Amino acid sequence: MTHICPLCGTIGHAYFQDKTAKYYHCENCYGIFEDENDRPSHEAEKSRYEIHTNDVEDKSYQRFVSPITKTIIKDFTPKSCGLDFGAGAGPIVSKVLQDNGFSVAQYDPYFHNHLELLEKKYDYIACCEVIEHFYNPNKEFKLLKSLLKPNAKLYCMTNIYNEDTNFASWYYKNDPTHVFFYHKKTFEWIKKEFGFLDVKVEKALIIFSV
Repeated sequence: MTHICPLCGTIGHAYFQDKTAKYYHCENCYGIFEDENDRPSHEAEKSRYEIHTNDVEDKSYQRFVSPITKTIIKDFTPKSCGLDFGAGAGPIVSKVLQDNGFSVAQYDPYFHNHLELLEKKYDYIACCEVIEHFYNPNKEFKLLKSLLKPNAKLYCMTNIYNEDTNFASWYYKNDPTHVFFYHKKTFEWIKKEFGFLDVKVEKALIIFSV
């Protein structure tokens, strides 16, 4: 059984199936993606996000996003212009950065659907636990690249699978809104395809440079 990879357009081959979904593996970009017929509806997806714990004052939640926030604070200054892409109902990345004097806007198709923000350019963009939700990662990464100024950076956080990952028991796939999973080689493919100058992968933190 095959299916078209939503990132690179190559045919992906059957990889794993359980009672809830079928998954395919792409040998070109190394992504693993869920069958589009098994994805939640947009209504179900939004409902799932709404039940997440989104207390921006929660210190453990702030620590969880600290790989992104600490790196942005190190790489940029409060004068830099940032975008929290996929900010969610509780924009924790924005909260931490704003507490440190940074100016950052929030975009989210469900909770901060300010389309005018997608017509501007940014010094940095944060995508914290967002890219695994992309139904069309090719379209989304193309958009993200277009929003970056020269010398800008895109910061992503997601759990990355590798050859040692037991996909059947991997908890990360069990969230029904997680529909695309990345290998380290997937980020190299994205770098080349969309014209990023560099990509660094540091555990769950991925940094693309323009």
